[in-house]
Amino acid sequence: MEPKIETRRLFDIMPASGRMSIKIVSKPEQAKVINAAFPLPWNQERPIYINFDLWGRLSKPQRDLLLLRMVSWLTGVRWFKPDIYQGVTLAGLLAVLVEFSQSDPVGVVVAGGLTAIAITRIWRLNRSEESELNADSGAIKVALLRGYTEVDAAQHLLTVIPTIAKIEKRSLNFTELIRCQNLKAIAGLSAVSVRSKE
Repeated sequence: MEPKIETRRLFDIMPASGRMSIKIVSKPEQAKVINAAFPLPWNQERPIYINFDLWGRLSKPQRDLLLLRMVSWLTGVRWFKPDIYQGVTLAGLLAVLVEFSQSDPVGVVVAGGLTAIAITRIWRLNRSEESELNADSGAIKVALLRGYTEVDAAQHLLTVIPTIAKIEKRSLNFTELIRCQNLKAIAGLSAVSVRSKE
């Protein structure tokens, strides 16, 4: 597989929201088929690393859905959206500055602790099973615009999860098992569903 040609093809199927910040990078030395670092708020660019030697073992639909899923996950991580935890983080940071300017060590510790708790909560929300299920749903929605049916897209995502685990010589983790169950329900292969909140 020629990485440059495949990279151009993948860039074409990517949603417009991903093209602005996501870059596909060839990384033949990595053991994973596809990988991306958790996007931190100060990083404008969000690279996706692909081992194209391993990538070539997947079918084209599996590759399409896997990339769309990764893009959906990366663009779904939101550090700055209006909710209670972002408000608490901002208030905590302001309180730290005020307490620090007043040379109040107890106030700095309390405000700093409050800020740390809020940041930890934001981090956990963005790395939860719910965010993983939402990434699958987002990938399926974009796949519908690329000519896939919902059932086909779910089936390709469902088959790629154990395929990647086999290529990477590992077993499925708990989150992957939850994702498989949810994708089976979307594909009509199971009546048991794991609901994700949108």
